[in-house]
Amino acid sequence: MNYPVHIVSVGGLIENEEGKILMLLSPDRGWEIPGGQVEEGESLTNALKREVKEETGIEIVVGKLRTVYSNITKRVQLDGISSIGSIVNFGFTGKAISGELATSEESLEVAWVDRDKVLNLIGKDFMRDRVKNMLNPDDKIIYGVFTREPYILHEEQFI
Repeated sequence: MNYPVHIVSVGGLIENEEGKILMLLSPDRGWEIPGGQVEEGESLTNALKREVKEETGIEIVVGKLRTVYSNITKRVQLDGISSIGSIVNFGFTGKAISGELATSEESLEVAWVDRDKVLNLIGKDFMRDRVKNMLNPDDKIIYGVFTREPYILHEEQFI
C-alpha cells in the first residue's frame, strides 16, 4: 500500500511596530513573505518562528491563522518517477519582537515594506493571492486550491 505524501509549509505576514510587513527576496521565487517547510515533529507555529528567524534574522510571536492553501501541482522527484506530493501551506499573521534584518541562503534581500506596497513587489501570482488574502482585515480563514505553471486558482472559499 502506498501512503500519501504531503509537504506541510507555513508562511508569515509579519508586522513591526510601525505596521510595515517583513518581506524577503527569494533566489528562485522573487519577493515573498518568509516561511518554509515544517520539519518532522515540529508544530506549525514553531516552524514559522524558526523559518522567519533563519531567513530574516527576526524573532516573532505568531498571531492568527489566516489562510490554508493546497498546491496540488503534480511534481516528481529527480528520478523522474516518484511523486513529491502536494503542498499544504498555513498562513499566519505575526508580530516582530526582536532581532535585526539579516539575509541567508534563502533570502538575497530582506526589508520592512509599507503595507500598501507589499502586493506590488510580489511577482508570483500564487504568492500574491495568498498575501492579498492575509492582508484582508476580515477575520475569516480563507482556503484555496491551486496549481502552478500555469497558475490556476481552482477553488477559494471562506471557512
